[in-house]
Amino acid sequence: MEKKKVLGISFGRKMSNCDIMVKHALMECEKEGCEVAFIRADDLNISNCTGCIACVIGMISQRGRGYCVRHDDFDILDEAIMESDAVILACPTYETSVTGRFKTICDRIGPSHDITFRKALYDQGVEAGWPEEKLPDTRSFKKRQAALISVGGAMTENWIALTLPMMYEFTFPMAIDVVDTVEYYGAMAHESVLGYPEMMDRMTKVGQNIAASVKAETEEERIKWRGEEEGACPICHTRMIQLDHDAKSACCVVCGSNGTFSIEDGKLVMHYTDEELERSRLRWGGKLEHSTEIKTQAQPSGTIKNLKELKAPYAAFNPAPFENPNAFGNLKK
Repeated sequence: MEKKKVLGISFGRKMSNCDIMVKHALMECEKEGCEVAFIRADDLNISNCTGCIACVIGMISQRGRGYCVRHDDFDILDEAIMESDAVILACPTYETSVTGRFKTICDRIGPSHDITFRKALYDQGVEAGWPEEKLPDTRSFKKRQAALISVGGAMTENWIALTLPMMYEFTFPMAIDVVDTVEYYGAMAHESVLGYPEMMDRMTKVGQNIAASVKAETEEERIKWRGEEEGACPICHTRMIQLDHDAKSACCVVCGSNGTFSIEDGKLVMHYTDEELERSRLRWGGKLEHSTEIKTQAQPSGTIKNLKELKAPYAAFNPAPFENPNAFGNLKK
């Protein structure tokens, strides 16, 4: 039997906490018989997404396979993801959230890898008899699992509260199932995570959990939640709940599951219907709903006939940055 492949991606500094934590989990996966690979995101030259939406337009118009038109080191990462059966991600906390590089990579994965777009194009292509090289990569549809690890130096959890929820962005397009998450805050209390045996033990467990998920023989066992906290959402298991405008219902900020809430024994309890859970952006139904919105409601160029003239005053309005002759510091003289 072919070995299952686990990809580890660190968004931290070289041989700092994120690197070590991901590598430790990968070592455990290797012990469990998996083939493993490791990438440091900052070693790659990946430019920002420009928002050109050529990836989506190409798929909708049946002229493209869903790839980004910018070819840089993102291609290396993309191929590694396509080959993987599971991913382990670790990201440090910058200003209460993920790093800029993490967000850049999520933007580049973005709609270009959305499985509802790619599957629609694939089915159309197969029906039309297109050759394989014109079809979306079938590895896009592989069922994958992930473990997410957030790291922050702050001694209080609320200073890293946005990092883990933001890390789910990596999983949205290909509907990767998150089976374990870890928030490591208070990292400044240790020179290195290697001086914190309890957290290193937790990384051993992360590796074991991912290995168990890729070797699972049933779908239920594959997506089984293996984290230490259930959370308020049964899909992503996070605690990021936002009240709706009517203050009578609430939704999960991370995956979009909408439900009602009640106070039971002094605790807030969320209630979800199966229909609403299927609209989660981590599930096919929610993703299909979103891609259908784009296909049916996005206005094509040329709708506003005099748009160039309407834009002209704004194109001509370019006030210069403020200047202070007495400024010092980072300004070059």
